[in-house]
Amino acid sequence: MEQTGILLESGTNELEIVEFDVANNKFGINVIKVKEIIQPIPVIFVPHAHEHVEGIIQLRGEVLPVVDMLKVLGIKDVERSPQQKYIVAEFNKQRVVFHVDNVTQIHRISWDQIEKPSDMYQGGASQVIGVIKQNDQMILLLDFERIMLEINPDSGISVESVKKLGKRDRSDKKIVVAEDSPLLRKLLHDTLSEAGYGNVDFFENGRDAYNYLETLVKADPNKDITQHVQIIITDIEMPQMDGHHLTRKIKEHPDLAVLPVIIFSSLITDDLRHKGERVGAEDQISKPEIAELILRIDQLIL
Repeated sequence: MEQTGILLESGTNELEIVEFDVANNKFGINVIKVKEIIQPIPVIFVPHAHEHVEGIIQLRGEVLPVVDMLKVLGIKDVERSPQQKYIVAEFNKQRVVFHVDNVTQIHRISWDQIEKPSDMYQGGASQVIGVIKQNDQMILLLDFERIMLEINPDSGISVESVKKLGKRDRSDKKIVVAEDSPLLRKLLHDTLSEAGYGNVDFFENGRDAYNYLETLVKADPNKDITQHVQIIITDIEMPQMDGHHLTRKIKEHPDLAVLPVIIFSSLITDDLRHKGERVGAEDQISKPEIAELILRIDQLIL
């Protein structure tokens, strides 16, 4: 299967996921991340690579790392399926191959059908960002950004890049951030604070962020949201309400439309940038370009 185009309209709060198996367990990855699915080919061993990396392959002249999902998920002592596949993915401006047991089908669902994992079973190091109930089965939506960050920490958001901006105080400016990943919320908190933006409210999904903004408007007799919030930063992939749908709802709201919105996501590519433009985002910046995000915030609200 090769990913040649996205059929979904922008801002509908829908997504398509590729369902795949690892040791008889069902998982999902956003179709937007998937470039193609291929049969396994010989892997070249790389000395001293991360334990989750099988090695590298050459695909159409490009050298790509192969990540063993059995090892990522901590599954041991199982035999490989005869239907095993390679999922070639692209996000965070990098390409990577995920080795899975089988790829079964594609589902089109709404983000509000995806449940947030319970803290009781999620744990602090969980790689699960959502649970999808499908035909009496459960599909776990994995946090592939976190998986790659554990393999290559340098691919994540860096506080050091923000320190180069120097000492600044932006505490009079209020930022609302919608980001479902606890790890990314922590990194964004640290980097925004380092950049002088200490007045930030974080929400786990677009629905909670939107409800908060509506509450502020209803409580203000003048309906001037800019007295309370100056800018919105949102991820795209989030349970309940994604970032494109959040942006569209903000821009269609008579009292919220004045707020600038920056989409900060691993899914920002030249092929997909039009989706953010259609819902009215002021800018779209790819993770982990945090210094670029800070400078764009400065331009929009200072």
